Amino acid sequence: MDNPIGIFDSGIGGLTVVKELIKLLPNENLVYFGDTARLPYGTKSDRLIKQYSLENTLFLEQYDIKFLVVACNSASAVAVDTLKSYLTIPVTGVIAPGVEAAVQITKNKRIGIIGTTATINSNAYSQMIKAVNTEIEVWGQPCPLLVSLVEEGWISEEITRLTIRKYLKPLLEHRIDTIILGCTHYPVIKDLLQEEAGQHITLIDSGKETAKKVKSMLEELNLI
Repeated sequence: MDNPIGIFDSGIGGLTVVKELIKLLPNENLVYFGDTARLPYGTKSDRLIKQYSLENTLFLEQYDIKFLVVACNSASAVAVDTLKSYLTIPVTGVIAPGVEAAVQITKNKRIGIIGTTATINSNAYSQMIKAVNTEIEVWGQPCPLLVSLVEEGWISEEITRLTIRKYLKPLLEHRIDTIILGCTHYPVIKDLLQEEAGQHITLIDSGKETAKKVKSMLEELNLI
């Protein structure tokens, strides 16, 4: 089926998902929409995020997409159910794939999540993790400045490193062994995040995990 996969995000962060999709599904057509005019989504109300997500989806529907990837954690946290009720095509966000990977990888059952304020406040990650394994302890840390730093292209600037250090400090005090990168912008600064977190901590790239999920869903639905 040659119809394209539609992907949207609040800006360039979702391109980390696109990169992984191209690796796993090189023969698929992709249409990407980055809503750079209205970023960041993470500071917006749930109502606005749902509205923007619907508008983005309507735009992508013009391309007769066969599958929708919500490559935005904030939108995945509050709008995926709304989009699923609206669309007749399959939809996936980026939260469930990241959760599945983190639950399998953690050894001490102590997981940290970094994301936008909207994503962390939604408790979407922690609720999904607890639904899988109630023994796992979860801590979330809002990192509202990181999206803007990535969008500015300040990938290796000292201000970005210091901001990361400030955000990670409370998480690291909980002796976590796994951190979910709960925003698709964050893999762009993954090297800095790993350096500040320490090599003993596993970082879960939700973009990579989402690409795996999309591939398996396409195969199951004969849409590959």
